[in-house]
Amino acid sequence: MNKILSFLLLSMAATIVHAQSASEPADIIDLDRIVAVVNNDVIVASELQRRVREVRKSLRDAGTPPPSSAALARQVLERLILERLQLQIADSNGIRVSDNDLNQAIENIAKRNKLSLRQFRDVLERDGVDFAGFREQIRKEMLLTRVRQRSVASKVTVTPREIDNYLATIAQQGGSGSEYHIGHILVAVPEAASSEQISAARDKADSILQRLNNGEDFAQLAATDSDGQQALKGGDLGWRKANELPTLFSDVVPKLKLGEISAPIRSPSGFHIIKLLDIRSDSRYVIKQTKARHILIRTNELINDAEAKTRLNQLKTRIENGEDFAELARSHSDDTTSATHGGDLGWLNPGDTVPLFENKMKQLAPGEVSAPFKSQFGWHIVQVLKRRDFDDTEKVRRAKAANKIRKRKSDEEVQSWLRQLRDEAYVELRLDDE
Repeated sequence: MNKILSFLLLSMAATIVHAQSASEPADIIDLDRIVAVVNNDVIVASELQRRVREVRKSLRDAGTPPPSSAALARQVLERLILERLQLQIADSNGIRVSDNDLNQAIENIAKRNKLSLRQFRDVLERDGVDFAGFREQIRKEMLLTRVRQRSVASKVTVTPREIDNYLATIAQQGGSGSEYHIGHILVAVPEAASSEQISAARDKADSILQRLNNGEDFAQLAATDSDGQQALKGGDLGWRKANELPTLFSDVVPKLKLGEISAPIRSPSGFHIIKLLDIRSDSRYVIKQTKARHILIRTNELINDAEAKTRLNQLKTRIENGEDFAELARSHSDDTTSATHGGDLGWLNPGDTVPLFENKMKQLAPGEVSAPFKSQFGWHIVQVLKRRDFDDTEKVRRAKAANKIRKRKSDEEVQSWLRQLRDEAYVELRLDDE
């Protein structure tokens, strides 16, 4: 059925070209050759060529010499096949990315680059990047993330015991909390692989290792020969602690010297070669906390903005004349949760309150009461009681540990899920067809 579909697609395209050339003999339209059939969809040569150009530019910008055109095309085509399979799942399950979500994501990218949206767009266009095409690429990446989240990542859980074990292992390793920047090459083997397939994969991994030992560039070889998801980024897995890597990696990485490359490591997914690119140490996390209290007056059909502001100004005057802030908060504040505690908000971390409220607190000296101001919750006066530097390292360490365990599990599940997705799909490669 899939072969019949692809034949019909080719026949229809050929018919269109023939009809066009018959009616307008001066115009010749080249047929966009199919390079792969993926279930009921196709990948055409122009799409592959465009993505190859993008990847080659990305590799060069990163200082990685691009592999040969044929090797890069094969690698990129495999990524396009996996991408197409995931987009098919998104389509069949009604997974979408709204324009609002997309706009917010692009604004966040611009902010991370310390640019306004207009400046960011100008920079892209100055670099020859079509903004409309960039938007759709970001939409596609968000869509792929949502598919993986729904299919795999949402099913991954991290227990407190796993976090405890993770941190205990770090302590047993000396408590340094070192992080490792890892390069990775994977020579994959299919599920239920034959002994011949396993032997061929092992030989390929040994050959890659020999080439690396002879001085070939790790990132370039990863881009050419790795089956890992980060292959087209030079195999860069980023910064990770030993315990966020699969067990077979965490046993090897701490023993590697800077720049050293491991022997091939066998796992159910294939043979892995890793390189230690860099090492860095963990640090303490000290934050500035503020102890504050407030009185809130909400507006309604009986109390408008002017009335709320006037009442708070009167309360502020009474406080400055010596009346107790806590008693007035209990009697007048509409924030019932804090009012029972005299308006006390406890020790606040950066980001615990809305930005407007936090900015008002930053402007106050300890003991000072603010002028009335309006937030989305109503009108406030706030008093800063104390400030302190608080070592939040333990909480941050546990949060980071949970995130890294979750990421490790998700990466492993996604790799397995993608391999299964590829094995179960109907895929016909035509890259070498003339």
